[in-house]
Amino acid sequence: MNIELPPNAEAAFKAYYDLLESCGQNVNLTAISGVEEVARLHFLDSLALLNTTKFKKKNVIDIGSGAGFPGLPLKIAEPSINLTLLDATSKRINFLTELSTILKIDASCLNSRAEEAAHYSQLREQYDIAVSRAVARLNILSELCLPFVQVGGKFIAMKSLDSSDELEEAKSAISILGGSLNQEIDYTIPGTNVTHRVIIIDKIQSTPEKYPRRFSRIQKTLLE
Repeated sequence: MNIELPPNAEAAFKAYYDLLESCGQNVNLTAISGVEEVARLHFLDSLALLNTTKFKKKNVIDIGSGAGFPGLPLKIAEPSINLTLLDATSKRINFLTELSTILKIDASCLNSRAEEAAHYSQLREQYDIAVSRAVARLNILSELCLPFVQVGGKFIAMKSLDSSDELEEAKSAISILGGSLNQEIDYTIPGTNVTHRVIIIDKIQSTPEKYPRRFSRIQKTLLE
């Protein structure tokens, strides 16, 4: 992948894997297990973002972080990132807090729903980059994530190859929320035949204050 890792990265990923294996089933973190599967489908998949934009010294928020993907692998590989991990489930945030302590990583772990946290003045439009590997459709993710991004920043959504319909569905919402499609980048995870897509959205103007709406409303009503 042509990514140069810092000297302590291998030990950090090993410790990450060990805690994920010991806690994963209890906290419902991931269905993927085994050294090679986790290394490829979680760690390398997350690190692929480093080839899509510059992360050095950026303020980054990982929304719906779950087991810490992609935020924590990015922080291990690029320690200069100022990282915030956001998740609505307290057990996952407890795991991420413990993991950050074990890895000696300085990361803010916030237990909150994205649609609520995006209205906090200390978080709204404060980040250079918002990343999300969540499974929600792109129109929903855009409304949850773009409000965190400052004008001039980027929202990076990790999606599958069959996301073209999602992007078409989300175009109106992206525009209303202050975003503009930058590019789509497809990549194959090394050692696999798995190909994923990254959708990069530029933040070109501030998000109107009324967004994001309540989650039930986001789910029911498309922005048009």
